[in-house]
Amino acid sequence: MNRFLVGDAVPWFQCQSSTNPKFNFNSIAGRYVVLTFFGSAGNEKAFKVLSFFRQQIRDKFNDSHLCFFGVSIDPQDIELKRVQDMIPGIRFFWDFDFQVSNLYGALQSSQDNIIGYAPFTLILDPSLRVIGNIPLVDADSHNRSIEQIIHQLPSVDDYAQVPLCAPILIVPRVFEPEFCRLLINLYNENGGNESGFMRERDGKTIGIQDHNFKKRKDYNIESEDVKTGIRQRLSRRLVPEIAKAYQFQVTRIERYIVACYDSNSGGFFRPHRDNTTNGTAHRRFAVTINLNAEEYEGGNLRFPEFGSKTYRAPTGGAVVFSCSLLHEATPVTKGTRYATLPFLYDDEGAKIREANQQFLANQVINLNKSKT
Repeated sequence: MNRFLVGDAVPWFQCQSSTNPKFNFNSIAGRYVVLTFFGSAGNEKAFKVLSFFRQQIRDKFNDSHLCFFGVSIDPQDIELKRVQDMIPGIRFFWDFDFQVSNLYGALQSSQDNIIGYAPFTLILDPSLRVIGNIPLVDADSHNRSIEQIIHQLPSVDDYAQVPLCAPILIVPRVFEPEFCRLLINLYNENGGNESGFMRERDGKTIGIQDHNFKKRKDYNIESEDVKTGIRQRLSRRLVPEIAKAYQFQVTRIERYIVACYDSNSGGFFRPHRDNTTNGTAHRRFAVTINLNAEEYEGGNLRFPEFGSKTYRAPTGGAVVFSCSLLHEATPVTKGTRYATLPFLYDDEGAKIREANQQFLANQVINLNKSKT
């Protein structure tokens, strides 16, 4: 049974959508969301509700302020084309195995037998917490309630009714200017390789390269002296600040890279979380250390769950944040941005990393090449 109350955080899930076989629901945070469990568009009440969304208030769904997701359990909705995406703003999940409907309490069952479906709509704030929960008993009253709530929604930045700041730590003077320049020179001398991101596929964590989602090149630092220099500076200047702010004792570091976001290619990284696969579950904190903050435009960090405000550490300074936070690197619009981007964890995380080695696949899929 659906028992969501105002203020409740809704569970995350993966589900097939119209455009993605494994759509991560948590990735849509940062805007208001209308999530309707309608069951089947072949139902008269559901059809009336969907027509209301697609015709009477279609202009409200623009993806930046508000988006709509409908959840169907009926394969004929695809076969008969009873529902289709309307981009921007209107999309559908295909929940033919009932997992999402069951997770959210729309499915009524007894001893593994489905005995009914209780349709309803949730309206969620940009942090994916409930603003409204409207049962679909009568289509007209349901639609009136939806419209009233939508018309009263403040801007995304004002959804908490007070100014929000992302729960991050900014620490200046982690790297001195000379060390920053040394790292930049290493990149320029050696060049970088296309940087991907991690996804789960068939139970394995694999690397993905997709220029629609991320444009960045990385140089993997090989010099042991430079790696030692990075560790020493983090240990002396950053680790104590993390312990003070978060009561967390960092003991491990993952990857030594110099990352490059170039305005010529519009370098960016779309909203993502850094610990959502088996191969990345050990990560606790992400660190962005800018190496030349005064030499580029754009290229800031943004945390969509906390509004449109962006953040940038000074040259040699670090931004530290939980790997669970949805975040993005906005496009570099002028110049070239260089940064060092380690992940930090502890001894307990090391155990998780070791246990999850079995899920890592030595495979990188380049979606850009597969499209040509």
